[in-house]
Amino acid sequence: EPPKIRLPRHLKQTYTRRVGETVNLVIPFQGKPRAKVSWLKNGSPIDKNEINIRSTENDTIIFIRKAERGHSGEYNMKVEVENLEDKATIDIQIVDRPGPPEVVTIEDVWGDNVNLSWKPPKDDGNAAITGYTIQKADKKSMEWFTVIEHYHRTSATINELIIGNEYYFRVFAENMCGLSEDATMTKESALIAKDGKVYKYPIYEDFDFTEGPLFTQPLINTYAVAGYNATLNCSVRGNPKPKITWFKNKVIIMNDPRYRMFSNQGVCTLEIRKPSPYDGGTYSCRAVNALGEAEVDCKLEVKGKG
Repeated sequence: EPPKIRLPRHLKQTYTRRVGETVNLVIPFQGKPRAKVSWLKNGSPIDKNEINIRSTENDTIIFIRKAERGHSGEYNMKVEVENLEDKATIDIQIVDRPGPPEVVTIEDVWGDNVNLSWKPPKDDGNAAITGYTIQKADKKSMEWFTVIEHYHRTSATINELIIGNEYYFRVFAENMCGLSEDATMTKESALIAKDGKVYKYPIYEDFDFTEGPLFTQPLINTYAVAGYNATLNCSVRGNPKPKITWFKNKVIIMNDPRYRMFSNQGVCTLEIRKPSPYDGGTYSCRAVNALGEAEVDCKLEVKGKG
């Protein structure tokens, strides 16, 4: 009887099992006298410590207690009777969950939308990637919520985000075994700006604090008593700090021991020591800096002692 392998229908296509599952395949054949059965995996002899093969007169059994991805490959079976032979090939694919996507990038932010893109995982788990799951987390809580599942492309737009919130995103890869154990997260966050535009941190220009002199408190008409010191006060501001000059009847007061002039925190003071009626008149204070000048005046009247 010539050799003939009767390959079961389900082994004529790729035979797929998940990592950790058991592989137990029975392949019937015929041939007399007793046929000789041999196996190769990817063209090389099979390691009997990894894969258990047992043959009888009319079938052969491949048994793997706990499948690993390394057991995937092309298995070639040959049945010989004298100088006749028959061959069959079985494709075994051991699959696992994929790794996470390689990198996830925020491409654009506009309004309440964020555009993401990512690269497929390096490790597909030995099975086609069937989709991706995308999650978002508010920076304050870092609680993850799924926004898209079973998504086929490698870029997506996330809509209806909350204005004023800042978000991170992460993506899982998926194949027939399920989602990747880990996800890949965006390195940067996306701030949904309140004005609805792409948020850019403001660039502050140097503020110009310079200003011309301005009297914030004028001189006040004053009465003094002869023999008692009198003071005139006013307040000025300006930047750069103004230069202060005092006048009596429009004549500059300089190096006169009867007068003392000082200024502190913008308050300008003229002290007149023990004035006499002769010291009465119109007193002026002038403030000058590079941006301009300002002037205030008042009248001083000195009365004789009681």
